[in-house]
Amino acid sequence: MIEIRNLTKRFGTLTAVDDLSFRVSPGEVLGFLGPNGAGKSTTMKMVTGFLPPTSGTATVCGHDILAAPADAKAAIGYLPEGAPLYPDMTPRQMLRFVGEARGMGGARLAERMETVTELVELGHVMNQRIETLSKGFKRRVGLALAILHDPEVLVLDEPTDGLDPNQKHQVRDLIRSMAAGKVIVLSTHILEEVEAVCTRAIIVSEGQLRFDGTPRELRERSRFAGAVEVTVPKEHADAASASLGAMDAAAGIELIEATGEEARITVFPGEHAKGALLVAVQEAAAASSWSLSSISVDRGRMDDVFRTVTTASAGA
Repeated sequence: MIEIRNLTKRFGTLTAVDDLSFRVSPGEVLGFLGPNGAGKSTTMKMVTGFLPPTSGTATVCGHDILAAPADAKAAIGYLPEGAPLYPDMTPRQMLRFVGEARGMGGARLAERMETVTELVELGHVMNQRIETLSKGFKRRVGLALAILHDPEVLVLDEPTDGLDPNQKHQVRDLIRSMAAGKVIVLSTHILEEVEAVCTRAIIVSEGQLRFDGTPRELRERSRFAGAVEVTVPKEHADAASASLGAMDAAAGIELIEATGEEARITVFPGEHAKGALLVAVQEAAAASSWSLSSISVDRGRMDDVFRTVTTASAGA
């Protein structure tokens, strides 16, 4: 439903998006990740028709954003960063205004207004001026506007920005429930949101594609994937570090500064030892004089991969 081909955007000498290409298929929820200034919002603005590309193009549901912009926009629901709204309107007036601007009316508009109001829980503020609403409620009004016409493609820029934990959970459930048969592109800085909602993740840095895969594949690229973390009594830290670091299955260890009465040690697996490392650590503990307080296996850390991918591309 979305295909981006060699998309490039320059602002003077600054290249914000650099020859970007990828495709998103129906049923996918794509997490679009990158540091500030990576080109995420600029890409979204080009796909949704708010900015013209310098070169390249994109198609939305078969409609080229340059050759058939009106048809492409009709298929998209867009929640931009900040969700600009008319402050002197009520949510009810805003929904009706946007619905009519999209050619909706009559029973169809009334039915969709009722549906989205219930989905994002706006009922008790529908007749309150938008300027008096909290940031979280304003964000929910923006989301309601994005899904009002039941679009085939949803482009959401930081959809849970300003929401409390309960509201974030609700919006994530809503996104998952809408995913079947739609394309959803979700720009976020919250890595836990990618794992909670997305079926696929893309990382961009300096306007270029740096990673494209599932959230699980993203985790598995972490140096912590398969690592074993143990806690030991502080007085056993040196002996445990020496014993664990000498194991054939270990590629190295990292001793975290002790807090309270315990020290934490991370044991990194050798190239072919991820499955065997836990048993090796348990056997080393059983054969040694030091004792284990706790032991766990790390699934990998998205923030570790994100930092590695984006700082490496920046030459850090």
